[in-house]
Amino acid sequence: MLVLRSGLTRALAARKLAPQVCSSFATGPRQYDGTLYEFRTYYLKPSKMNEFLENTKKNIHLRTAHSELVGYWSVEFGGRMNKVFHIWKYDNFAHRTEVRKALAKDKEWQEEYLIPNLALIDKQESEITYLVPWCKLEKPPKEGIYELATFQMKPGGPALWGDPFKRAVHTHINRGYTKLVGVFHAEYGVLNRVHVLWWNESADSRAAGRHQSHEDPRVVAAVRESVNFLESQKNMLLIPMSFSPLK
Repeated sequence: MLVLRSGLTRALAARKLAPQVCSSFATGPRQYDGTLYEFRTYYLKPSKMNEFLENTKKNIHLRTAHSELVGYWSVEFGGRMNKVFHIWKYDNFAHRTEVRKALAKDKEWQEEYLIPNLALIDKQESEITYLVPWCKLEKPPKEGIYELATFQMKPGGPALWGDPFKRAVHTHINRGYTKLVGVFHAEYGVLNRVHVLWWNESADSRAAGRHQSHEDPRVVAAVRESVNFLESQKNMLLIPMSFSPLK
C-alpha cells in the first residue's frame, strides 16, 4: 500500500509540474454554443457577372427566409475576378442540415433563384469556420469597403501561434488603423487557416492606414512576432452588395 501511495503521489506531482498547453485563441468556447459561419465563394462566368448579381438581388429574400446572411460582397481586388463572397450563419450543423433540406423542397427558390443562377456559375467553394473566443462579430458604423485577410499558419494549432496572432490583431485595432469585423478559424477546409475581416471607410483610407502601421514600432514588433508562425497570407478587397447586411 505504501508503494502504491508513493507512486500515486509522484504521478500527481508530475501532473502539477507538467506544462499546461492552452491558448486564448482556442475555438472551444465558440464550439460549445455550436454557432458556425459558412464562407461561400462563387466564381462566375465573366460575361454573366451582372446577370447573376441582378438575379441574386431580386431573389435573395427567397434564400434569407431560411437562414441568416451575414454579408455578401463582390471581389474587387485579390485573385481571380468575377467572384462573389458571402457568409452565412448557422446555430449548429444540425441547423444547417435542416436549412439545406428545406431549400431542396422550396420550389420557388429552386425555380426563381437556384436554377437560373447555376448556369452562370463556373465554380463554387465552401468553408466552415468559427469565430475565435476573444472576438464577436461587429457591425461597422457606416457603409464602407471590406478586406478579408487570410493567414495560413504553421501546423500545431492555436496553442502554438494563437497568442502572438491575437496580439498582432489587437495592436492594429488599438492603434486605430482599421476596424475589426471578425476573426474566423477554419474548421472544415484548409486547416490552420485564419481569416480576419476588416472594415475601412474607403480603399484610400485603408491604404493610408497600412502606410502608417508600417511605420509604427508597436505594430511592427507585434507583426514580427506573429510571422514566425506564418506560412503564407493573401487578401481580397470586398465591395458590399446593396442587399448585404454588412454594408
